[in-house]
Amino acid sequence: MKIAHVVNPVKVGSDSDLFVAQPVTFETMRRAKAIAAPLVDVELMSVQYSEDNDIVPDDFRTLPELETSVLDLGIFQRPRKLPILRHILDRAYQATDADYLIYTNVDIALMPHFYLSVANLLQENDGLVINRRTISDSYQSPDQIPLMWAEAGRTHGGFDCFVFRRDAYPKFELADTCIGTKGIGVIAYANVVAHSRSFQLLTEAHLTFHIGNDMSWTSSSLSDYMKHNYREVNAGAKALRSSAGPLDATTPHGRFLLDRYHKAHHYYLNECLKLDNSDSILAPRKNKRHQPNLKSMLGKIKRRIFLYHPSR
Repeated sequence: MKIAHVVNPVKVGSDSDLFVAQPVTFETMRRAKAIAAPLVDVELMSVQYSEDNDIVPDDFRTLPELETSVLDLGIFQRPRKLPILRHILDRAYQATDADYLIYTNVDIALMPHFYLSVANLLQENDGLVINRRTISDSYQSPDQIPLMWAEAGRTHGGFDCFVFRRDAYPKFELADTCIGTKGIGVIAYANVVAHSRSFQLLTEAHLTFHIGNDMSWTSSSLSDYMKHNYREVNAGAKALRSSAGPLDATTPHGRFLLDRYHKAHHYYLNECLKLDNSDSILAPRKNKRHQPNLKSMLGKIKRRIFLYHPSR
């Protein structure tokens, strides 16, 4: 089995969380590849803008540079050169003959057994979404990776690791969603599940991790980028509807989008979901998970204590 794993590095200053996270990601990818080498052929690939080339590790295969960004598609209050997801995946698809492609955010680090575990899971499935675990934000260097691996961390509900058949990728409908803000995980997940013969979501696995949980991509300063992505997620979902079936409970991608609409309150999806669902199905529901109560408030306090004081 051959697996190609692509990431999108970006040169940042020391004030960015990526300043610490990216070197950790690179090193954990290298180590996981070395451990898997006897059994799994892993190709590490990088796609970035020309100004980011010098931070790419020498042992990563550098693919053709990105040329356009979300800034070419609209006017934004705070200019950020965020790549379009399909531009990254297009280059990965064209550059390799791997059986499977993996895309992860560049701040998602790997456990040493990651590729071996993925290869094992792919014996029964051909599409995976793997949720990360969140560890303390106290770490500052790749030298501390053994300690990071030793920390169990906490589960996280976001989608940031996608595994899918390379030959399924030409069917993907991602529109012009950009990475680095909300919505990207929704359209990526919908495509993976729509084009998998057998799909598995892993929410509890200890396979990937993220240092801290600042959720910078949810900042109000990125609201216009979020609106862009919400529009493009709807466009991608509509295209997916044409090629893979209706956006309702009869299809895996429809069930997923309905789940996000109701459980995660992603009401921006109404635009695409109303094509195949009645008003009663799309009526907002009371969600006990989001009703404030003492137990949930205590849980939030404990998580904050954990993130800032992991030894407690």
